[in-house]
Amino acid sequence: MLGLFKSKKDKTAQAKILLVDDEPDLVSTVQYRLKFSKCEVVTAADGKEGLEKAAAEKPDLILLDTNMPVMNGHEMLEHLRNNPDLKDIPVIMLTARCEPQDITAASTYSIADYITKPFDFTDLMEKIKNALGNRNFS
Repeated sequence: MLGLFKSKKDKTAQAKILLVDDEPDLVSTVQYRLKFSKCEVVTAADGKEGLEKAAAEKPDLILLDTNMPVMNGHEMLEHLRNNPDLKDIPVIMLTARCEPQDITAASTYSIADYITKPFDFTDLMEKIKNALGNRNFS
């Protein structure tokens, strides 16, 4: 046909990633690196804003910090998993919290992975690829 009707999620399309973190320097750096890898990046500074952006943008993946104002990452994760429209979005925790109880608490919400800050960007990209089913990135 003429190609007028395409599926909403084209397998070759670049990933849309929602980055939820309240550290402006980290957000700027990760956003730049992800855009360099041809990802579309949406950002939010706290869990409440993150939930709003997740509902509006329907990202392919969420990178989520734990310690944030207004609503922390665990609260946002709970809301995500209780929302039928958002519950299946893969989430990678990207946080400075590395205690076993923090990892266990996040794992109860079926997260895709858990990365502690500081982190290696190559490792982050590998975990993103794995969470998205090895979609090709530049």
